[in-house]
Amino acid sequence: MEIRKFNKDEINIFSGSASLELSKKIVEYLGVELSENKIQKFADGEIFTKSLESIRGSKAFVIQSTSGDVNENIMELLIFIDVLKRSSAKEIIAVIPYFGYARQDRTADPRDPITSKLIANLLSAAGATRIVTMELHRKQVQGFFDIPLDHVEALPILADYFEKKGFSQDENTVVVAPDIGSVKRARELAKWLEIPLAIIEKRKNENGDHDVENIIGDVRGKKVIIIDDMINTAKTIEMAADALMENGATEIYCCATHAIFSDSAVERLKKSPIKEIIVTDTIELSEDKKFDKLTILSTDEIFGEVLRRIVTGKAVSNLFKK
Repeated sequence: MEIRKFNKDEINIFSGSASLELSKKIVEYLGVELSENKIQKFADGEIFTKSLESIRGSKAFVIQSTSGDVNENIMELLIFIDVLKRSSAKEIIAVIPYFGYARQDRTADPRDPITSKLIANLLSAAGATRIVTMELHRKQVQGFFDIPLDHVEALPILADYFEKKGFSQDENTVVVAPDIGSVKRARELAKWLEIPLAIIEKRKNENGDHDVENIIGDVRGKKVIIIDDMINTAKTIEMAADALMENGATEIYCCATHAIFSDSAVERLKKSPIKEIIVTDTIELSEDKKFDKLTILSTDEIFGEVLRRIVTGKAVSNLFKK
């Protein structure tokens, strides 16, 4: 595909401190350079940031995941959006590869906050005119925004990886949803690869934890691919892998979009029977969170193509179809 070159009279692409490596790959794909900005953190925790280039009348993109120190990275993003607004950018597009607080999307119990709605309001109030994000925990969160939102899917990246490994149309491979909430995502991958689907049914025990109650589908003698939107503490993935081995699975692979890796996730994954864990680079991992079984796939091309289509006014949705 021929990539149209852009100039800084048309677009400016900035990186926040949480997504610098991915931002560099995206601008390389687009054939432009990162615009220069300054980010400073004072001793008392305050954040100062500014653009070092004129952006008057430009489409300005800022790429920033809200991972790691979630609250600090959100605040940095909000401040920089305000900078772009006050610098007379024509449009301000916040590219948020991993959108923190997406799991706080409803009142499960009385007096619970709906923090994902609050963050959506803050982004709009700061001056964002469009949001680009990848693999929200629940797609319904899109409804919290009063500005356009492009929801980017990681499915083509993950499916392509497994196709290259020869898992497509393989009757001995099964896609597994680790819980009921992951069924739709698992079904889409199974449809893409043209292989069967299985579902792990969990039940909350008296201690508030979950136990595997049943596996719906045949995994005995099969290679299995567990898919989820994120790996946080890895407890769900660890429990699913153990149950699958007990039910006769021969090889276990796990894929997820967002590698949060909180708590003891890395140690759990290292010790688990999973042969390979495949994630994307929506969250930049420190070296101590990387290990032999981990494969990281880049999202640079798909984000780069979304940004290019936003600038040229072309459709985005067909990027995520086979």
